[in-house]
Amino acid sequence: MYDSILLPFDGSEGAIKVLHHVSQLADWADATIQILYVADTARDSVTVVEGETIDMLEQKGEDIVEEAAKTLDTHSVSYDTDVVQGNPSPTIVDYAERYEQDLVVMPTHGREGVSRYLIGSVSEKVVRLSSVPVLTVRMQPDETVEFPYENILLPTDGSTAATHAADHVLSLAASLDATVHVLSVVGKTALGLDVRSTSPGSENEQAATEAVEAVVSEAETRGVTDIVRHIEDGTPIEEILGCIESNDIHAVGMGTTGKRGTDRILLGSVAEKTVRSAPTPVLTIADSP
Repeated sequence: MYDSILLPFDGSEGAIKVLHHVSQLADWADATIQILYVADTARDSVTVVEGETIDMLEQKGEDIVEEAAKTLDTHSVSYDTDVVQGNPSPTIVDYAERYEQDLVVMPTHGREGVSRYLIGSVSEKVVRLSSVPVLTVRMQPDETVEFPYENILLPTDGSTAATHAADHVLSLAASLDATVHVLSVVGKTALGLDVRSTSPGSENEQAATEAVEAVVSEAETRGVTDIVRHIEDGTPIEEILGCIESNDIHAVGMGTTGKRGTDRILLGSVAEKTVRSAPTPVLTIADSP
């Protein structure tokens, strides 16, 4: 399903922990991992050593990707390395598109309190900008990541973005022989651009049921037979997190709208909140522009 996986890597603790998960994913998919270090040109990294101009960040990047390569050597997976200059978020997005990567994997750090919902991390910007699917992996000291994913949560609201994401997530689930938990939330707060948001309560519930059944029908055509339906009343992010906890969910797959730039995912959207707060990997798939 994935032939090439882009792993932006900066040598941080979170990135190092993600290496193991990416190696498992690549080994399963028989994919090549592209390790990428972006030397941030916004930083003053150029200096002169013994009469030669040297970009210290690029040199640091070479050292960092070399260490990552040594780790991957122990996992017996195929990989390449690259060091480029640029602004990290758009550079990662452009690199993934230019070199036709099938998946981008980014570490993210869940934080308690209001700061969790502040915009600004490289991972969140990549999620907003990327036309390539992005797998964000939250690596906390007391958390582990399960693979293969045995239980995958697929939130849906029946929108075009959710339907497009479901196609990708169901293909992944079929390849992994995973159980798919399909969730739709009844309420005024949308999972995305929700057509139910102005409907009366009974119509909301009917629309939620129809959204779930549409995914179930598509899942069955793809050979996914282990399906659990969830229709809940509440706020989407609370129901998503509750479903993760109650059903031993190993990964979440969901859609984003297909606009380039920050309009794709509005501040406070369910997709952003899920990326920041879910204790499992979150796979976000952009709708077609």
